[in-house]
Amino acid sequence: MDLREKLGVLADAAKYDVSCSSSGSERNVKEGMIGNTALPGICHSWAADGRCISLLKVLLTNDCIYDCAYCVNRSSSDVKRAEFTPRELVKITMNFYRRNYIEGLFISSAVKYSPDYTMERMIEVVKILRLEEKYNGYIHLKAIPGVDQRLLDEAGLYVDRMSVNLELPTQKSLKLLAPQKDQKEIMLPMHYLRDKLAENKKDLIQFKSAQSFMPAGQTTQMMIGATKDSDFSIISISEQMYDKMRMKRVYYSGYVPIVQDNALLPTTVKSPLLREHRLYQADWLLRFYGFQAGEILSPEQPDLDLEVDPKCNWALKHIEYFPVEVNNAPIEMLLRVPGIGNITARRILQARRFGPVTYEELKKMGVVLKRAQYFILCSGKYYGAIDIDSDKIRNRLLFLDPKAKSINVNQIGLNEYFPTIFN
Repeated sequence: MDLREKLGVLADAAKYDVSCSSSGSERNVKEGMIGNTALPGICHSWAADGRCISLLKVLLTNDCIYDCAYCVNRSSSDVKRAEFTPRELVKITMNFYRRNYIEGLFISSAVKYSPDYTMERMIEVVKILRLEEKYNGYIHLKAIPGVDQRLLDEAGLYVDRMSVNLELPTQKSLKLLAPQKDQKEIMLPMHYLRDKLAENKKDLIQFKSAQSFMPAGQTTQMMIGATKDSDFSIISISEQMYDKMRMKRVYYSGYVPIVQDNALLPTTVKSPLLREHRLYQADWLLRFYGFQAGEILSPEQPDLDLEVDPKCNWALKHIEYFPVEVNNAPIEMLLRVPGIGNITARRILQARRFGPVTYEELKKMGVVLKRAQYFILCSGKYYGAIDIDSDKIRNRLLFLDPKAKSINVNQIGLNEYFPTIFN
């Protein structure tokens, strides 16, 4: 198999891993080296659901010892197998980079022979890039649970970011679909990398000679939809990942039924991309809007509403807090208004120092008034044109009002929802 064929097999096999983001690292230009991770070395180009698309995302091999039911590369799967040598992957990466096809590398792998063997091969790729090719650009490496800690130490000195995938939200789900894997074993390298990052942060402050360790931190990924885990359990786990593991990002991969011959897996999944999108919106609320998982969902209401975004849903369920006066509300409350984001909330605070903010000025600041109008007052005036009632506002937001155009959320494209992801 030539390099072109290998690349076709292994790049396609890597498309199900979504935990790659090129943000967060600041390796600047160095004399005698090629590439950098600061703009424009890393082009922050994003897909509609937040995925970075500027990296060469590829597996070192798709030959795996594990037999996870949901994985296309499982040992029992009848797929074409391929494997790069470390130098082959280095050659492809450098050729692609020099031709401006890519801005960085995301390298993962199926586990061949053992976790240590596979990790050593991936580290060899990274070391050749850094030490021989003088490549100074972004590298994200997938760490494999069960590897020796010395390999994590070595990898962290050469890469910008590592990720250890949770795979599935709970141990119960993992035992059902991936019995060869254990959640405790998956968590061990996460804990180690978290502590190592904290230690390195102190070393960089105290010692000029200290070498940076994994400067862009760590991420993880969960598959959603392959098992019956609720959205509440998923975002609760994400909250723990951010609070306790200091994760930079938690990624969600909506399960698409690609395996049809396994009774353990669903044959159909309702709106996997829309559910994935709603989870990203809920995730954003956890990270930047001061929400807690227990506010977004609960054991009594464990799943996200697919028709309205989580922030809107919270506001509709807590209509007693609204409308809020934009000219005196604290930022914590402004951030809970649908249609007002982090940037616009701070613009409102800044503008209030010089006088009252008008309704017309809100639009210029970037407030999405088609949603915000039902939840705000401007100098005591309400612009929603309907009663402050959860059902009426929800109907208006969904265009189900008798005077408005009727629309079915299940029949429209996802592109109409994606622009609202950060508000």
